[in-house]
This record gives sequence, structure tokens and C-alpha cells, in this order.
Amino acid sequence: MKVGLIGLGNMGLPMAENMIKAGHELVIYNRTAAKAESLVKKGAKIVETPAQAAQEANLVFTILSNDEALEEVTMSQDGILAGLQKGGIHVSVSTISVDLSEKLTSAHAASGQHFVAATVLGRPDAAAAAALKVIVAGNKEAREHVWPLFEAIGQTIFTVGDEPYLSNVAKLGNNFLLVSMLEAVSEAVVMVEQYGMQAEQFLEVVNSLFASPVYKNYGNLIAKRDFDPAGFKLELGLKDVNLAIDAAKKVSAPLPLGELVKGHYEQGIENGWGHLDWSALLKTVEALKKDN
Repeated sequence: MKVGLIGLGNMGLPMAENMIKAGHELVIYNRTAAKAESLVKKGAKIVETPAQAAQEANLVFTILSNDEALEEVTMSQDGILAGLQKGGIHVSVSTISVDLSEKLTSAHAASGQHFVAATVLGRPDAAAAAALKVIVAGNKEAREHVWPLFEAIGQTIFTVGDEPYLSNVAKLGNNFLLVSMLEAVSEAVVMVEQYGMQAEQFLEVVNSLFASPVYKNYGNLIAKRDFDPAGFKLELGLKDVNLAIDAAKKVSAPLPLGELVKGHYEQGIENGWGHLDWSALLKTVEALKKDN
């Protein structure tokens, strides 16, 4: 299957590699063309605009970091919307706002195109192993057409509805649970360490109770203070917390814990930790201990 792909960051590059491994033909647009060199050697083609990627394949995956980047590559004069033909499909893997998801759904529909949201759960190592969890929502025929691409990047695929924003809501809900876990583990680790217990000892007990790779993997990062390089940056964690809070406000469902974590992430960024892994939330919690 020929597919346009836009965005070769920590997640996009390994996902692109797995699509090629699965036998798909890639047409790539990336602001930094040099990042695509390894893919070109494997048969991918580079184009100069998002519109060209869309026009050549009539199917585009976008893997971008925020609302602004996605809206620009979609709605600009040389964007995806201009390049796709009628019946074309735009699949967004990005964690974005519900509002933008609804806006892009309407814009593509007005042009006779389809917008599918396929948010993913997993860090770059999971992307490299094609072990992501993919949360799909959108037009049934469109999502079934691109299903082989989901199988190329993911280990588990969930369908959550026909409205694309449902994928975004599910991703934001999951990320809210993750940051809540990071907050709780950080607070607990700081407390037990004050009593002289090693974090590794404490987390061994925690993992016997929760038996979750999330607690195990993030607990290990927290115990070792292994925050650099980041699998997912703290500054992006703040972005996702803000998106979750905004989505909750939209339906009058407050997230008081989300507001707490937001404040801690903001403090972490003020302290210069925005480039660290989002599990570096621990550093803000430790700073609170010192302040008190």
C-alpha cells in the first residue's frame, strides 16, 4: 500500500520503518529531510510539501507533536487537505485536542475526504518493536482500508467508534491515568526514602501488587533517576495534561488531580527540566519536600 507519512520524530521514524518492513511504499514529508535518509535507502521517497505526499498516495499518516503542527500541515496552502483527492484518507496518530479533531473531521468531510484518528499508547521502544497499542476511531470503511498499516505498527488494535474524536478522548484519558500514576509513585518514593528505604525495595513491593508494565517501567526510571534522554519529554506531558483538562471542562467533568499535576509540571519546566522524561515529575515532588 502506498502511504504518505509526515513526522519523523521519536515515534514517527520507527513507525515508518515498520511500515516499510511490512511491505508498504512510503512517500515522506519532513521539515528536516535529513531524518529520512535511512528510509530513502530502504525505498522511501521524499517530497517537498505535505500536499505532494497526500497527492501521490491519497492516504496520509501524520505523527506530529501538537495541535499547531498538525493544523499547519493539514490546512495550509500546500497542506494535506489541498493534496488529497475525494475519498482520500488522513490518519492522525497525534495526541491532539478534541476541538482540533472535530475541526479536521469537518474540513476533510467538506472536501469528500475521511479523517481517522489512530492514537497510540507506548514509548519509542514499543514503536520500534511494532508493539504499540493503537486506538482507532473514524469512518468504518476508511479505518478498515488502512487496517494493514495499523497491524504494521501495533500489537493490539482497539476500535472505539465512528467519530474520530473518540480516539483522542481515549488517549487523553489514558495519559491522564499515566500522569496520575507518575504523581502518586513520585510522592510515595519521596516519602519512603525519607525513612531510609531504597526506592528499588519499595517498588518491588508495589510491582507485586499492581503487576503492570507501566508501574514496573516507570518505577524503574524514577528509582534510578533515569530521566535523560527522554522517551517522552516533560514539556509534552504538560501539553497532554492541559489537553485532558480542556477536554474534561468541555463536558463539565473536572479533573482536580489533573490540575495538581499541571502545576507540578509547570514548576518542573520553570526549573529547566522540560527536556527530561515526564517521569522527572519526581524532581518537582522532591523540591516540594525541600520547600517544606
